[in-house]
Parts: sequence; structure tokens; C-alpha cells
Amino acid sequence: MGRRLFNWLGKRSTFGYKKINGAVIDAPKSSPSADGPVLVELFSSQGCSKGPAAELLLSRLVRGDFQLDAPVVALSYHVDHTGWKDPYASNNWNVRRKAYVDALKLDAGFTPRIVVQGRAHCRADEEDALLSIIANAPRFPAPKFKANFRRPTSEILEVTLTGTLRYKVDNNVDNVMVALYESGLVNECLSGENKGKVLYNDFVIRKLEKLCTVDDISAKKTLSVTLTFTLWEGFNSNKCSIVVFVQNISQQVFGSQCFRLPYDL
Repeated sequence: MGRRLFNWLGKRSTFGYKKINGAVIDAPKSSPSADGPVLVELFSSQGCSKGPAAELLLSRLVRGDFQLDAPVVALSYHVDHTGWKDPYASNNWNVRRKAYVDALKLDAGFTPRIVVQGRAHCRADEEDALLSIIANAPRFPAPKFKANFRRPTSEILEVTLTGTLRYKVDNNVDNVMVALYESGLVNECLSGENKGKVLYNDFVIRKLEKLCTVDDISAKKTLSVTLTFTLWEGFNSNKCSIVVFVQNISQQVFGSQCFRLPYDL
């Protein structure tokens, strides 16, 4: 589909209960007008033949190849897959994928799959569908946190976040989540569908923790919370960032903010 025609179609579509090229979209009743980024989550695996292309698409989204109106924050969860033990896979990410399967009423946990703002999904090889979903995704104010990083030991990273959500939590219970990811990862795949290939991965989730749970607070209320991450062998702060995002019990995302870790940490 030509890009001009695609853009026109994107403007006419709405982010409601519908399908776009097979992508199911699940929307809230209203879409706030705000300029925060769109959170894009990829569930992939180095053992899947389509994984490398999905990872490349994610990198292209963030570096601006598609000239999207909305900035994108990306996270890549590596799940278990037969044929190759993915060095970045975790059963925790299988559990997170299952939560989206249930919330979005998917028939199965197909991999690789992309979830946008916790509300819409498509297969990672459906580029036009993904771009349309992002273009029509509801956007929210980005949280306004300041981050302080401290490394008291070689195995521990402390992150203190102070600021406001800029999103009113009214008669609801939402979780403020913090993801620690690593980019610029390179390894050779020794077996499975990608045997013999050198694989490149960005935004790979290493840790995901709940910062706090918020209940009926104003958008201007100041929060200050410290979170501790246990680090992995070979940790390099130059390759790492954290993403803060708000997510309700229905898995819908209401704002996100990204911080690069200091180079000298």
C-alpha cells in the first residue's frame, strides 16, 4: 500500500474494537489528547525464524524510519521457544505474554507479536497494520519523573524516581512499572531456526519490577520511590535504559517515560 494512501486510511480509522489487516484493537471509551509516547512491546525469540525481522522493525520504529507523529518507546521480551535456548528469555515474560493473551482475548500466544499501549496487537510481520495502530493509539501525558541512579555494589542498581504521574487515578488501582532494558546485544545462534546467524537485539528486557501501586490520586501528587535491581553478569550501563509506565489491571497503559542510564555508573 502506498504511504500516502496508507496515511489517509489511518486518519479515517478509529482506535476502537475492530480489525486492521488482522490486528485486533481494544480501546478505552475515550482517548485523551496528549503528547506522551506510545509504548510498543514486542514478544519475540531468537529461536523463531521471524524473530530477527521483528527486532529490526522495532529498532526502525524508535530511530524514526517511519516518520511517525508519535514518539515510540519500545520494549522487547524474549520468550521461550523450541530449538534454541534464547540467552535473554525468561519465564516471567511468558507470564506477561499470557496476561496480554487473556486481556486481549487472543486465541494463542503467537510469536513474534507486538502489543501497543496494552490495548492493540498485531503480528510483527504486519508492518502496515502496526503503523496504523500506532498512528491511532490513544496518547497520554508522559510521567514527569526525575531519576537518580546509585550503584552501592557491583551487583546492585538503585533507582530513585521522584515526580508526578500527570495522570489522575480515579476510583481505580494502577501499577507504576519500571523496566530495565539493554540494547546493542550481539550473539551467534548455534541451533534452531536461525542456526548460524549473528543476531542483533535492542531494547531487550532484563528486569521488570513494580515501582508502586497507586489508588485514587491526583495527577499532580508527588511520588518518591526507590527500586532495587539485581544486575546480571556483564552489565554495562552504556547500553541500558529504564522505562517507567503506568498500567491498570486490564493491562492498558496510561503513559510512559524513558531514561538512559549514566555512562559512568
